[in-house]
Amino acid sequence: MADQLYRGLTTDGHEVVWIAGDSTPPPDPAGRSYAVGFRISNFLENKTGLPLPVPTLAGLKRIRREVAGADVVVLHDCLYLSNVAVFLFARHRKLPILIIQHVGSIEYENAIPRLVMKLGNSIFTRPMLSRAEQVVFISEKTKDYFADLRFKSPPELVFNGVDTDLYRTVEVGEKRLALRKKYGLPEDAPVILFVGRFVESKGLSILKQMVAARPQWIWAFAGRRGTHDPDSWGADNVRVFVELPDDDLAELHRACDLFVLPSRTEAFPLVVQQALACGLPVVCMSDVLRSDSAIVPYIRGVPIYVGDDSRTAREFVLAIDDVLGSEARPTAEQLRTFAASRYSWRRAVERYCQILSRVTLQLTAHRESTV
Repeated sequence: MADQLYRGLTTDGHEVVWIAGDSTPPPDPAGRSYAVGFRISNFLENKTGLPLPVPTLAGLKRIRREVAGADVVVLHDCLYLSNVAVFLFARHRKLPILIIQHVGSIEYENAIPRLVMKLGNSIFTRPMLSRAEQVVFISEKTKDYFADLRFKSPPELVFNGVDTDLYRTVEVGEKRLALRKKYGLPEDAPVILFVGRFVESKGLSILKQMVAARPQWIWAFAGRRGTHDPDSWGADNVRVFVELPDDDLAELHRACDLFVLPSRTEAFPLVVQQALACGLPVVCMSDVLRSDSAIVPYIRGVPIYVGDDSRTAREFVLAIDDVLGSEARPTAEQLRTFAASRYSWRRAVERYCQILSRVTLQLTAHRESTV
């Protein structure tokens, strides 16, 4: 999402500095915009699966230097140490701050990450949201979670956008069987796709049981290495694709039959919207139904039973069985049409441009009135 917003705002004539840790490559320069990848350590995520990168001192200095040259700061979520630092640097310079909040509470199965999340929300997230000039929530669920906060301005709801030119259904002249052959997938078996980091919070332990329960299905795992490795399960029906380029990932969607996501931690995952844009039926955690009420007819939600992976896996497999065998499910074109109309990336960028313009104008007017 950050990458798409970077490109969209640049296309609209803004100069954007994209800042993030250097664990993945930053986007290419575009127009007057450029990207900064600062040094981080991911030892906490590697050990626990908790995404908490730690910036180096040199990284913090680079962040402070870039903030000093900005007119407005946009943060994705609050519970990253680098984002807390950006917030403090921006507050010191009296810069307007827009926070795009993705998640509220995360019900990790492990008690330590749950405690870290709870403390982090109390110490950082809630104070930061209440002091930001503008807050944008990417789901109804997250907005409801923070409904008791007093904000400087009424919070906005802007769903993540999807690149529907990239994520699309199979077009005339494009052969789905050829795509399956390209990615080593069989022609005559259902292929179930998962996209995400290979960590506990994404439901990898649940997926492992699902893989064992349906050996006749092929399970395609696309994402980034983490604390779990599907290759190590010794399952003949597993295919693993690590850090695919966007074009290839979109092709892999078009080669598969259904998308699954038994995540414990998502508010409104972009991967669900991308799957719908590709016309894939989606079976995911039922919390997604609370993220956008309009999505209810288009996906199948399954509860996550914390502490009972076996029950969760059984119910997911039964739901997939039902969806694959249903003749009444929405067609690929209906799923595509819904995603393209509801989650237009162009519309999302335009909304962010309007919000940023309003925030900066309001702050300018306030400064002039106090002179």
